[in-house]
Amino acid sequence: MIEVRNLWKTYYVKGVGKTVAKDLNLTFPTGKSVGLFGRNGAGKSTLLRMIAGVEDPDSGSIRSDGTISWPVGFAGSFHADLTGAQNTRFVARVYGVDTDELVAYVQDFAKLGVHFHAPFRTYSSGMRSRLAFGVSMGIKFDTYLVDEVTSVGDAAFRKRSTTLLQQRVGESAAIVVSHSMNLMEEICDAGVVLVGGRASWFDDVKDAIEFHESTMNAQ
Repeated sequence: MIEVRNLWKTYYVKGVGKTVAKDLNLTFPTGKSVGLFGRNGAGKSTLLRMIAGVEDPDSGSIRSDGTISWPVGFAGSFHADLTGAQNTRFVARVYGVDTDELVAYVQDFAKLGVHFHAPFRTYSSGMRSRLAFGVSMGIKFDTYLVDEVTSVGDAAFRKRSTTLLQQRVGESAAIVVSHSMNLMEEICDAGVVLVGGRASWFDDVKDAIEFHESTMNAQ
């Protein structure tokens, strides 16, 4: 279970503030997959990063009684001068998983060929996405944070990543951001819609999608 309590977050661009989280109070239940909806800039990715601990809120707290992934596909922590294999080994040691098993898993899934042993800074955006997704999915978490990862890469990668994501969500909880309403309806149980820094919870993801689409049309 993940509890978000009295969460506030404001960004400032050229001196102008935009509050994307206004006293948010949410509980993400154990074992459930929750879709996170909202227009571009509503704060979906920011909320995921705060839950992951990658970014700090202005105030409020986030507590969990289980393990939480970083945003799946997030490559920001990879070292530019290390190879894909070396980065994978480093992450394995940090999370206490078998290094050889994770390297073998990522190498098989990402299918980077000889580039797996080349410096990360030489990777294209698609290669970075394949490596990051493979590392993310190769470690078992109680809750996965997923941010538009199935929209990157070529068609073959998107198909593999979607299939693997569905498998992982079936085994663990997840908080998912995606522009694909079909995918959200297929893998999510409940939904949260962010509008103007406020959050609305829906026990049925179909109701969340309907509300999200109505707010998009109104805006």
